[in-house]
Amino acid sequence: MNSIGIIGGNGGMGCLFSSVFSRAGYEVSVSGRNTRLSNRDLAESCDIVMVSVPIRATVGVIDEIAPVMKPEQVLCDLTSVKTMPVQAMLKSKASVIGFHPMFGPKLPGIRGQNIVATPARCPDEILSIFTSIFASEGAQVTIMTPEEHDRVVAVVQGLVHFATLAVADAVRTSGTDFEKILSVMSPVYRIEMGLIGRILGQSSDLYGDILRMNPEVMPVLNSFSDSVENLRESVASTDEKEFQAFFNGNRECFDEYIPLATRDTDALIEALVNLT
Repeated sequence: MNSIGIIGGNGGMGCLFSSVFSRAGYEVSVSGRNTRLSNRDLAESCDIVMVSVPIRATVGVIDEIAPVMKPEQVLCDLTSVKTMPVQAMLKSKASVIGFHPMFGPKLPGIRGQNIVATPARCPDEILSIFTSIFASEGAQVTIMTPEEHDRVVAVVQGLVHFATLAVADAVRTSGTDFEKILSVMSPVYRIEMGLIGRILGQSSDLYGDILRMNPEVMPVLNSFSDSVENLRESVASTDEKEFQAFFNGNRECFDEYIPLATRDTDALIEALVNLT
């Protein structure tokens, strides 16, 4: 295998992975809205076809190219949701692997990043081609089933993005002057507020699709609503033991992670202090 076609290869993530595969020695072709080559051209001519388009467009693109792909080819995608795209890719005759880069496209490379792989119909020797390429670039590859991926990412992305956006909305509707908020923030609060600003500085379509198109997100958000209500009641209670029970129950759950979280955030705080 020496050729890869990236559908959506002129987009941010497509460009990033074009560079990765070019450095690995592959002949890279791309298709997009304004390219000479069509999606079907890539599907008919490339050893590997990678779909790198917005979540809402992914299944439609896969349905377009799946009928012309052959058993000796590999079909994969880079979508944040895995169950539906993988099911669509399995309608082809090609080997099938789903990928989810757990990072955005504005990076110079993938060193230090995590990529989830969801091989669905894929010989080990083909999977090892991808894992070797990504590892050589310094990325870590985590293997999951598509269904497990969607359940985990419903927490990692869905819950975290939802909670972050809810905090942003609560700040907005509180009526508190934002400049005054910024003026009293210590580095640790700057980190928390910075995550809000980072999300709001990106595409609403991306975050909307991550929240709405993963079928596992709503059950997690229902659990989150229960947690918010339990916390609200413990804060409103005159019995301080209610809040202690809430806090300590969660601390026990996170106990093994706390030292790592403290180390990482200490490093972030020190970096922020050194920037000022």
